[in-house]
Amino acid sequence: MDVTVNGAARTVDVGLSVADLVREVTTQQRGLAVAVNGEVVPRTGWPDTALRDGDRVEVLSAAQGG
Repeated sequence: MDVTVNGAARTVDVGLSVADLVREVTTQQRGLAVAVNGEVVPRTGWPDTALRDGDRVEVLSAAQGG
């Protein structure tokens, strides 16, 4: 199925969870936030949130600086 991740088209397996997608796109473990179709998904919900065809996903990482 096709989803958009951080503005780029990507083909993923049917039933892929948000947690699985995050592992595919980054090795970063901390300081991440994910939104699916504009709605933030709490980290505790990542394993249980299955992606659907056409979903728009943003995987964001916190940056430090001043």
